[in-house]
Amino acid sequence: MLLYNADIFTACSEKIKNGYILIKDGRIIDVGPMAFCPKDKESYDLSGFTVYPGFIDAHCHIGMWEDGLSFEGDDGNEDTDPATPHLRAVDAINPADYSFKEAVMAGVTAVVTGPGSANPVAGQMVAIKTYGSRIDDMIIKEPCAMKFALGENPKNTYHSKDETPTTRMATAAIIREQLKKAKRYQRDMLAAEEDEDAEEPEVDVKSEALAMAVNRSIQSHFHAHRSDDIFTAVRIAKEYDLDLVLIHCTEGYLNAEKIAAEKIPAVVGPLICTRTKPELSNERDENPAALKKAGVEVAICTDHPEVPIQYLALSAGIAVRAGMDHDDAIKAITSVPAKILGLAGKIGSVVPGADADLAVFKGDPLSVYETPAWVIAGGKIVKRP
Repeated sequence: MLLYNADIFTACSEKIKNGYILIKDGRIIDVGPMAFCPKDKESYDLSGFTVYPGFIDAHCHIGMWEDGLSFEGDDGNEDTDPATPHLRAVDAINPADYSFKEAVMAGVTAVVTGPGSANPVAGQMVAIKTYGSRIDDMIIKEPCAMKFALGENPKNTYHSKDETPTTRMATAAIIREQLKKAKRYQRDMLAAEEDEDAEEPEVDVKSEALAMAVNRSIQSHFHAHRSDDIFTAVRIAKEYDLDLVLIHCTEGYLNAEKIAAEKIPAVVGPLICTRTKPELSNERDENPAALKKAGVEVAICTDHPEVPIQYLALSAGIAVRAGMDHDDAIKAITSVPAKILGLAGKIGSVVPGADADLAVFKGDPLSVYETPAWVIAGGKIVKRP
C-alpha cells in the first residue's frame, strides 16, 4: 500500500511536506519526500491531509470496565486482597467492548490497560492494540508493567471493610513487604539453581510476579496524585531499584523541577474531569506544560473510562490550551508514550520498521471539531472518507 502526496508528522524527526509512506505486511517499510516516491499498485492520494502515528493511551482501563454494565462488566479491581501482583489484565479484557471500536475510529491504536487502584499492589498491566477480536492477537507486550497504587483509593477501599490499609503508611508498608518477599524469593530460587543441595522455596505466585518488577524486566507504574504520594513512589522505587513511571502525577507541577531531577517520566491525566475527591483538589490543566517545561518526559492519558478513550486527542488539546506546545502535545500521545513504554520504533512514530498504525486528518487533530478522515490499523484501512 502506498500513501502519497501527504504531509507527514513523523513524531520523531522533521515533518515531511508532501511525502509518501510505503506499507507492506502491516509495517511501514519506507517514508520520504515525493521526489523519491516509488510506484505501487494499491495507491491512495492523500493530498490536503496530514498523516500522524496512531495515538497511544499509556494508561487506561479499557476492556476492564465495560460500557453499559455494572458488576457484570466490572473486572478492574479484585478488592478482596490488598496485594494482588499475580493478577493479569489479559485475563480480564473483553475486546468485544464497544469502546475498542470508538478508540480505533478516533485514531487510538494502542493502549496500556489493566487493574484499577483499589489495591496497593494491583496487578499486571498490558500493552495492546485496540483492534482485533481475540486479546491474544492484540498484545504488544505482556506484561508491560506492575501496577501499584498510593493515596486515597486503597485507603477508601479497605477503610470501608475495616481492614488494612487505612493509612498511607500502611499502603506503603504493604508494597515494601511484597517487594521484599519477591527479592528474597528470587534470591532463594537462584541459590537453589546454583546449589543442587539447596531446596527450592515453596511456590509463591505473588513473588514470582513481583520479581519481574524487582529485576526491572517490566516497569513499575505508580498511581499517585498528591505530591506526598509522588515522592513516596520515588522513595520506594529507589529502595528497590524499580523502573518507575508516575501515573496521573496530578500535583507534579508543584514540584516539576524535583521530578525532572529524578529523571522519572509521567503519564498525566485525566485532564477532562472534575475534582471528585480531595486528592484532586490541586488538579490544573497547566500540569503537562509545567512538567514538560521542567524537562520531564510527559505522556497524556484518558484513564478510560474516567474520560472516554475517544477523547485522548482532545485531552492533548486541553494541554495546548493551557500552555503546552502543540507538537509536544501530539508527541505526548504518540512518540513519548512509546518511548516511556520502551516501544519506540514499533509504535508511536512514522518510520521504517514501525507498525502501520496511522491516523490521517484534514485539520488539527487536537481540535474538538476533528476526527480522523482515514485510520489505518495494522496496515489495513479501517476508516476512510
